[in-house]
Amino acid sequence: MLIRLGYDLQFYIPQSVPVVALLSVRPSRERDLREPDLLQVEPSVEIQQYFDCFGNRCSRLLAPPGEIRLYNNFLIEDSGQPDEQPAEAAEIPVDQLPAEVLQYLLASRYCEVDLLSNVAAELFGHLEPGWGRVIAVCNWVHMKVTFGYGFARPTKTALDVYVERVGVCRDFQHLAIAFCRALNIPARYATGYLGDIGIPPPGDEMDFSAWFEVYLGGRWWTTDARHNRPRIGRVLMAVGRDAADVALTTSFGRMPLKKFFVVSDEVKSE
Repeated sequence: MLIRLGYDLQFYIPQSVPVVALLSVRPSRERDLREPDLLQVEPSVEIQQYFDCFGNRCSRLLAPPGEIRLYNNFLIEDSGQPDEQPAEAAEIPVDQLPAEVLQYLLASRYCEVDLLSNVAAELFGHLEPGWGRVIAVCNWVHMKVTFGYGFARPTKTALDVYVERVGVCRDFQHLAIAFCRALNIPARYATGYLGDIGIPPPGDEMDFSAWFEVYLGGRWWTTDARHNRPRIGRVLMAVGRDAADVALTTSFGRMPLKKFFVVSDEVKSE
C-alpha cells in the first residue's frame, strides 16, 4: 500500500535560534520512499544533515527571528501487514548481546531501571523468558495506565507513570521500556508516523506516535504498550534510549509552537 505522510509545524521565534530536527524517516525505510522526504523551511534557510549516534537522520538549521514553518509531504510504500508477533523469539543472555545493544539495558533520562527493578521482578520475574514476557509487560502497562492528553508533562518519568497510572503514549512506552530493561531485555524508544489504517472510525487524532522495540533472537521487534495490538502502517523516524534522544525539534533558545499538523493516510487506489 501507499501512505501519504507529512507535517506542518509552525513556530514564532523571538530571537535567532539554532534548531535540530528529527523529522526524516529512519534510513531503514528510505528504500520504501516513492517521493522525496525533504524537510522544507519557510523562510528558506540552509539545512545541514547528519547522523546521530543512534543512526537517526538529523537536520540542523539556524532559524531567523519571526515566524518559521517546517513542513513536508511525501509518499511511502508499506507492506500493509500488521506488526510481526515473534512468538518464538528468545531472550539473549547479557554476556552474548552485541556491544552496541548493551546501552539499551541501562537507566536513562526517563527510564529509571534501578528504581523499578524490584517491581519488575515481582510482576514478571516468574514468567517464561522471551516474547511472551514482553507481551505480559505491555498488557500490564496498557491495563494499569490511563491515557489522556491532559496528563502530559515533559518531566514525567517511568517511575512517575508507575505511581500516577496516567499518561500519554510516550509515558506508556517509558514504563514498559524500564520494566523490560530491568528484566535484562534490551528495549529502545521509537517514534514515527502511525495513522488509523485498519482502525474503525473515529480513530485517534492524527499525531506522531511513540512505541518501543525489544531485542530478541538477534534483532529488534516492534511493540506498543499504548495501543497494545498489532498495527498497520507504522513508519519509523528515530530510535533512542528514551524520548530525550528523539525530540522532533530541539531548539537552543525559545521557539513557541503556533501550529502542529500531521498526516498519515492510506492512498486508496482508483
